[in-house]
Amino acid sequence: MKVPTALIGAQVERTSFDFQVRLNLCALDPEEGYRLDAELVLEAPFLLRDAAGEWHEMAPGTGASLAPVLALFGRSATAVDVQGRGALTIEFDDGSGLWVGPDPQFESWQLTGWGVEPILVGPGGEGGWEH
Repeated sequence: MKVPTALIGAQVERTSFDFQVRLNLCALDPEEGYRLDAELVLEAPFLLRDAAGEWHEMAPGTGASLAPVLALFGRSATAVDVQGRGALTIEFDDGSGLWVGPDPQFESWQLTGWGVEPILVGPGGEGGWEH
Protein backbone atom coordinates (compact mmCIF):
# COMPACT_ATOMS: atom_id res chain seq x y z
CA MET A 1 0.00 0.00 0.00
CA LYS A 2 1.10 3.53 -0.63
CA VAL A 3 1.60 5.97 2.21
CA PRO A 4 -0.97 8.78 1.61
CA THR A 5 1.57 11.57 1.07
CA ALA A 6 -1.08 13.46 -0.94
CA LEU A 7 -2.34 14.63 2.47
CA ILE A 8 0.75 16.82 2.90
CA GLY A 9 -0.37 20.42 2.54
CA ALA A 10 -4.04 19.53 3.06
CA GLN A 11 -5.97 21.53 5.63
CA VAL A 12 -8.44 20.13 8.16
CA GLU A 13 -11.70 21.77 7.07
CA ARG A 14 -14.10 19.81 9.25
CA THR A 15 -14.07 17.63 12.36
CA SER A 16 -16.98 15.47 13.47
CA PHE A 17 -17.56 12.95 16.23
CA ASP A 18 -19.86 10.06 17.01
CA PHE A 19 -18.63 6.50 17.45
CA GLN A 20 -15.92 7.52 14.99
CA VAL A 21 -13.75 10.62 14.68
CA ARG A 22 -13.78 12.14 11.21
CA LEU A 23 -11.40 14.70 9.75
CA ASN A 24 -12.12 16.21 6.35
CA LEU A 25 -8.87 17.32 4.69
CA CYS A 26 -8.81 19.50 1.59
CA ALA A 27 -6.05 20.99 -0.54
CA LEU A 28 -6.26 23.55 -3.31
CA ASP A 29 -4.07 23.88 -6.36
CA PRO A 30 -3.90 27.64 -7.07
CA GLU A 31 -4.41 27.11 -10.80
CA GLU A 32 -6.73 24.12 -10.92
CA GLY A 33 -8.92 24.23 -7.80
CA TYR A 34 -9.23 21.31 -5.39
CA ARG A 35 -6.51 18.67 -5.76
CA LEU A 36 -7.68 16.73 -2.72
CA ASP A 37 -10.90 16.30 -0.75
CA ALA A 38 -10.47 13.39 1.62
CA GLU A 39 -12.03 12.02 4.78
CA LEU A 40 -9.95 10.31 7.46
CA VAL A 41 -12.10 8.15 9.75
CA LEU A 42 -10.60 7.00 13.06
CA GLU A 43 -12.40 4.03 14.56
CA ALA A 44 -9.88 2.95 17.22
CA PRO A 45 -8.26 4.73 20.16
CA PHE A 46 -5.56 7.16 19.06
CA LEU A 47 -3.04 9.65 20.42
CA LEU A 48 -3.18 13.38 19.80
CA ARG A 49 -0.26 15.71 20.54
CA ASP A 50 -1.39 19.29 20.99
CA ALA A 51 0.59 22.35 19.84
CA ALA A 52 2.16 22.63 23.32
CA GLY A 53 3.54 19.08 22.99
CA GLU A 54 1.16 17.39 25.45
CA TRP A 55 -0.12 13.94 24.45
CA HIS A 56 -3.81 13.08 24.86
CA GLU A 57 -5.25 9.56 24.72
CA MET A 58 -8.43 9.75 22.64
CA ALA A 59 -11.15 7.21 21.96
CA PRO A 60 -14.02 7.57 19.48
CA GLY A 61 -17.45 7.68 21.07
CA THR A 62 -16.30 9.42 24.27
CA GLY A 63 -18.09 12.74 23.74
CA ALA A 64 -16.61 15.89 25.29
CA SER A 65 -13.27 14.22 26.04
CA LEU A 66 -12.58 14.51 22.29
CA ALA A 67 -12.48 18.33 22.55
CA PRO A 68 -8.67 18.52 21.92
CA VAL A 69 -9.31 17.23 18.38
CA LEU A 70 -11.14 20.50 17.62
CA ALA A 71 -7.76 22.29 17.68
CA LEU A 72 -6.89 20.49 14.41
CA PHE A 73 -9.51 22.57 12.58
CA GLY A 74 -7.69 24.86 10.14
CA ARG A 75 -4.32 23.11 10.60
CA SER A 76 -2.35 21.86 7.59
CA ALA A 77 -0.62 18.48 7.40
CA THR A 78 3.16 18.84 7.06
CA ALA A 79 4.15 15.16 7.18
CA VAL A 80 2.40 11.80 6.82
CA ASP A 81 3.79 8.33 7.40
CA VAL A 82 2.57 4.78 7.92
CA GLN A 83 4.74 2.25 9.72
CA GLY A 84 4.53 -1.43 10.59
CA ARG A 85 1.06 -2.94 10.15
CA GLY A 86 -0.67 0.41 9.63
CA ALA A 87 0.36 2.91 12.31
CA LEU A 88 -0.57 6.28 10.81
CA THR A 89 1.25 9.46 11.87
CA ILE A 90 0.26 12.93 10.72
CA GLU A 91 2.19 16.05 11.73
CA PHE A 92 0.55 19.49 11.52
CA ASP A 93 1.86 23.02 10.94
CA ASP A 94 1.42 24.14 14.56
CA GLY A 95 3.47 21.25 16.00
CA SER A 96 0.47 19.08 16.82
CA GLY A 97 0.30 15.48 15.66
CA LEU A 98 -1.90 12.43 15.46
CA TRP A 99 -1.03 8.73 15.81
CA VAL A 100 -3.35 5.76 15.33
CA GLY A 101 -2.18 2.17 15.23
CA PRO A 102 -3.85 -1.00 14.03
CA ASP A 103 -6.39 -2.67 16.30
CA PRO A 104 -6.13 -6.44 16.80
CA GLN A 105 -9.90 -6.99 16.46
CA PHE A 106 -11.45 -4.04 14.60
CA GLU A 107 -10.85 -1.61 11.76
CA SER A 108 -8.68 1.20 13.09
CA TRP A 109 -8.72 3.86 10.37
CA GLN A 110 -9.70 4.50 6.78
CA LEU A 111 -9.08 7.17 4.20
CA THR A 112 -11.39 7.86 1.28
CA GLY A 113 -12.10 10.69 -1.10
CA TRP A 114 -10.95 12.48 -4.16
CA GLY A 115 -7.20 12.82 -4.77
CA VAL A 116 -6.15 9.90 -2.53
CA GLU A 117 -6.02 6.15 -2.91
CA PRO A 118 -8.59 4.57 -0.58
CA ILE A 119 -7.08 2.85 2.46
CA LEU A 120 -8.71 0.65 5.07
CA VAL A 121 -6.62 -0.70 7.95
CA GLY A 122 -8.55 -3.71 9.12
CA PRO A 123 -8.23 -5.98 12.14
CA GLY A 124 -4.58 -6.75 12.85
CA GLY A 125 -3.41 -4.11 10.37
CA GLU A 126 -2.09 -4.15 6.85
CA GLY A 127 1.46 -4.69 5.61
CA GLY A 128 3.48 -3.69 2.57
CA TRP A 129 3.53 0.10 3.06
CA GLU A 130 5.66 2.05 0.59
CA HIS A 131 6.37 5.73 0.05
